[in-house]
Amino acid sequence: MSCRLSLRPLLFAFAALALVLSAPMRAHAEAKLLIEVATGKVLHAENATYPWYPASVTKLMTTYTTLRAIKAGRLGLTTLLTVSRNAAAQNPTKMGFKVGTRVTVDNALKMLLVKSANDIAVTIAEGVGGTIADFADMMNANARRLGMTQSNFVNPNGLPAENHVTSARDLGILARALILEFPEYDSYWHIHSIRYGNRVMHNYNSLLDRYPGADGMKTGFICASGFNVVASATRHGRRLIAIILGAWSSAVRSQQAAQLLETGFNSGGLSWLTPSLGTVDALAPIDAQPPNLREEMCGGHRRKPPSEDNDEEEPTPVANGSDGPVPAFMLSSLKPITGKFVLGPPVDTTPPVVVFTGPPDHPDAVQSESRKPRKHSAKARKHDGKPKASSAKQ
Repeated sequence: MSCRLSLRPLLFAFAALALVLSAPMRAHAEAKLLIEVATGKVLHAENATYPWYPASVTKLMTTYTTLRAIKAGRLGLTTLLTVSRNAAAQNPTKMGFKVGTRVTVDNALKMLLVKSANDIAVTIAEGVGGTIADFADMMNANARRLGMTQSNFVNPNGLPAENHVTSARDLGILARALILEFPEYDSYWHIHSIRYGNRVMHNYNSLLDRYPGADGMKTGFICASGFNVVASATRHGRRLIAIILGAWSSAVRSQQAAQLLETGFNSGGLSWLTPSLGTVDALAPIDAQPPNLREEMCGGHRRKPPSEDNDEEEPTPVANGSDGPVPAFMLSSLKPITGKFVLGPPVDTTPPVVVFTGPPDHPDAVQSESRKPRKHSAKARKHDGKPKASSAKQ
């Protein structure tokens, strides 16, 4: 009897430890999806059919809608689009061109997908659809045609808007459609950087320079959505798409996407051991409200909360959710079974693609970048834990 009694505290301790280890590190779970491009087969899915705020991955549908218009002969890659007052007034991130500046569709798409420029997204929308509302109707018509039953688009850039939603499932359908319907435009997804004058702008999809075989597609962030990415990679002729929605930081979303891709490529002939999840279009949508992660992502509890106009420069988080360098035990989790690291250090693998404004045969002189003076001193910023409101960058 005494032996049994003495074991009870130990058993309770083990039970408590199990609860701690099994508890999530954060208040919400991300949405994750891994699919095979050629077949649409789902290789991994977590919360993949929950509605989610897309942020700048919206620009994949902006691109799809534009390429459909090109395919229909309504415009071409050299068609000039004009930056309107409405476009120039968009919140960062943006190219910052003056009202009246003209840019070809080709250059606009490069700026959209690499710089994630919100002013260029509106320029494209107005040039293709006439107005943002009409272009959103085109986006939604394409979504319905593709079977994206959980998506509704209000604007072309993903800036915060009521009823602007999608899901990992729908983004998987869209990413496959971009790859399969427009193979001739595949190079757009994996431009590592662009150069405008002396400005070099790197793609926010850091997997392009850090994950072997990475070849697309788009990142996104607003406070309500967390850090999102739709990432594609190809190895030995097999292309996969990984989708992460709601990650804690840009570094974490890249790590999680790389780990998903690595798992898919390393499964080899053992995939038959796991239960079949069907195809991406067959995933059953869940009727729910998208989670709003604003307080978790941009609340004052983070020592340096990201703001919606500077999402890629937030600090790398540590395991306890605070800001700081990534510890060794977290980096070790990036090692697949083969023992090789999933992510390597950033490497400039290709030179920047030159972009310009004006017609191809007579480009404009480079516009100087206008920078607004900072309103807060370093001391004031130190005590200001509130993020800026209602702007976005991806």
